[in-house]
Amino acid sequence: MSESLRLITLDEEDLAVVSAHLQDAIVKVKDMAFLPQTKRFALLAARFDWPGITSGKKERCCTGLHFERVLKAALTGFDQSAGDTCLSLLSIRFFPNDTPAGQVILTFSGGAAVKLDVECLEAQMHDLGPRWAAKAQPGHCLDESSGENA
Repeated sequence: MSESLRLITLDEEDLAVVSAHLQDAIVKVKDMAFLPQTKRFALLAARFDWPGITSGKKERCCTGLHFERVLKAALTGFDQSAGDTCLSLLSIRFFPNDTPAGQVILTFSGGAAVKLDVECLEAQMHDLGPRWAAKAQPGHCLDESSGENA
């Protein structure tokens, strides 16, 4: 069994590592929540274990991610009431605007996104449960002539 990940994010470099580990994670809409009272945004994801590919394993695991000091959360490109809708996470990026404050953008396939206004960049990612065999390895077909992305 691969080791469980537990990562802390305090700057853009840390966030790039978290984003790489969460690339192609599957997130159900109902598994995301903004908690304004505690200034927290949290989600659960089925993370694909990219480092495991080097040893021939194709696995996913349940992973939690939460951002602290969140002032506002906005979504685009999906219906929040469609709880069972699955989104594929492509990237997480931070855009500073009034350092240390800024905006965290979680970009999903199909044009969906979550935008978080944060006082500063502070997040944690934790693997939470057992691993299971993935049905397939995520792939991206970048065909510039058709403009499609699979």
